[in-house]
Amino acid sequence: MTAAEQARVDELDAHARAGRTLPLRFDAPRRGKPPRHWADLAPDERRGAVTDAGLPPFRASQFDTQYYRHANADPSTWTDLPAAARDEVAERFFPALLSPVREQAADEGTTVKTLWRLHDGALVESVLMEYGVAGKRSSGSGRRRATLCVSSQAGCGMACPFCATGQGGLQRNMSTGEIVAQVVAAAARVRLTNIVFMGMGEPMANYNAVMGSVRRMVDDIGLSARGITISTVGLVPRIRQLTTEGVPVTLAVSLHAPDDELRDTLVPINTRFPLAEVVDAAHAYFRTTGRRVSIEYALIRDVNDQAWRADALGALLTADGRGAHWVHVNPIPLNPTPGSKWTASRRADEHKFVRRLNARGIAATIRDTRGREIDGACGQLAAQGA
Repeated sequence: MTAAEQARVDELDAHARAGRTLPLRFDAPRRGKPPRHWADLAPDERRGAVTDAGLPPFRASQFDTQYYRHANADPSTWTDLPAAARDEVAERFFPALLSPVREQAADEGTTVKTLWRLHDGALVESVLMEYGVAGKRSSGSGRRRATLCVSSQAGCGMACPFCATGQGGLQRNMSTGEIVAQVVAAAARVRLTNIVFMGMGEPMANYNAVMGSVRRMVDDIGLSARGITISTVGLVPRIRQLTTEGVPVTLAVSLHAPDDELRDTLVPINTRFPLAEVVDAAHAYFRTTGRRVSIEYALIRDVNDQAWRADALGALLTADGRGAHWVHVNPIPLNPTPGSKWTASRRADEHKFVRRLNARGIAATIRDTRGREIDGACGQLAAQGA
């Protein structure tokens, strides 16, 4: 690199550093817990909970069928339950965890963002995206499928400066029941094929609730673990813990930079878990599970989208004999957020970035952006509203 190029890199990195405004926050503020819900109960707890309520044990399987398999969260409509028991069952086991505040649609109605109010007034968002819908060009081609992007925290404590959620700060963790409730609400509308933990929050910072919800999705709702993606900015101890779970979800790691100096700014958690540790943990996940890891990379114009950074990313991922087959890189054009000084890469730079990765044998696909006009795309969820 020439002296002039290095000077330009230093200038751009300083520009990036100027965007960081919030500190990292791991511990969620203490707030009143949401009501205990059926979805908070593990399978081995359900029959006991039902008998403690004075109901016969077989009701547990009925509740499972209605809530998980039929996506019916309203016991008042359950005809296999005596009418006299429905109100008590609803109050005891199925309290309302999410109240819809607003829905916004885009892409000919195939992308729907829902703003939810939690029991304590906290706001979160989920985004339902349908693909391959006949007669809806915006939904793309291929087989019919539906992906739900769920939130795992109200806000986020990771402080990434280009992300609206990260710049909103962390309000609290969500419960297993609150996470599952987003899935059940969406499943009542359309048959879900995929779940992505790419909504509000850092899933690995709310690990127990997230894994509890994943097990409900797989064991109770019947979704494939391979259709569930858990995204993280790089909490290495939790990536290692996920490796031991025996649940073959897809791991997605948000890198956004190929060098520690820039990533310290763009992804502040890097100051605790640097790139080498993150990539090693991700590769260990691949070795143990056989599941290819997704690498998320938001392309920011003149900040991290240079061709030489693509080369550096390729070198990082393939170092130490790892090869290129264990990852798939998803470059994501930066989605606009209010007040941000940054913008998406030029189209030519996006394609050059992908070509440089492909030249190293690394699979890379520019991520399809859905819901940008309703602030429903990656990095835009801020739960603003009523």
